Amino acid sequence: MDAVNINIEELEHHLRQAGKLFQDRTAAGQVQTKGIADYVTAVDYAVQQYIQEHLEVSYPHIQFLSEEKANQEIDQSGLVWVLDPVDGTTNLIHDYHTSCISLALMGGGEVVLGMIYNPYSKELFQAKKGGGSYLNGERITVSGATKMEESLIAIGTSPYHKEMADENFELFKRLFLDCQDIRRSGSAALDLAHVACGRLEGYFEIGLKIWDFAAGMLLVREAGGSVLDYSGAQADTSMVNNIVAGNSEICRLLASKYL
Repeated sequence: MDAVNINIEELEHHLRQAGKLFQDRTAAGQVQTKGIADYVTAVDYAVQQYIQEHLEVSYPHIQFLSEEKANQEIDQSGLVWVLDPVDGTTNLIHDYHTSCISLALMGGGEVVLGMIYNPYSKELFQAKKGGGSYLNGERITVSGATKMEESLIAIGTSPYHKEMADENFELFKRLFLDCQDIRRSGSAALDLAHVACGRLEGYFEIGLKIWDFAAGMLLVREAGGSVLDYSGAQADTSMVNNIVAGNSEICRLLASKYL
């Protein structure tokens, strides 16, 4: 399965239009709590509705999986859109300007198209399987760093699993002592996009959902990098996964030495 029949320009237009909804601070303040440190706002729902309605018009035969809906009917062996309408909802609530829209297309359980749009920076990352990764139309590649001491590494604190804080922060300390520095953005999708374009050498987080990492996983791989699970195996499209990403050398080091 490939994404050859998908109109990329149309998708880019929809993501840019939906990104304007992030500016609605009233809607961003309409917050519901789903769980520990897990929130949804009226912006999440508005972005999801906008994108779903437009995709269903152009691609009525493709299923739609998204964070803010029930997904029991989804058959991952078929064609499936995978949307995170706001990756970084807590950031959105605080007007922190580090949130994005993540959209992927899967076919037969494989990601064939990935797009991540940051409406604050107007940066749109796009990758098609076998076609490379791009940022606003320019080809991107992962960093060429080979050592931890020359690497900037993004971490995920797994805020939904605060019972893991001691274990996680001990890991972060060991990593911090070995690498140049660490970063924590609060958006898995943006961290993966930044690995793909070489701004970060690596990124890892436990318990990510498919909508958090599907698009970013393809971006990293098409930019010449690797995306593994914590066992060191190639990460797949399970609904929940532990993800480590980077250029091939740094990804291998993270998986083998720290995780």
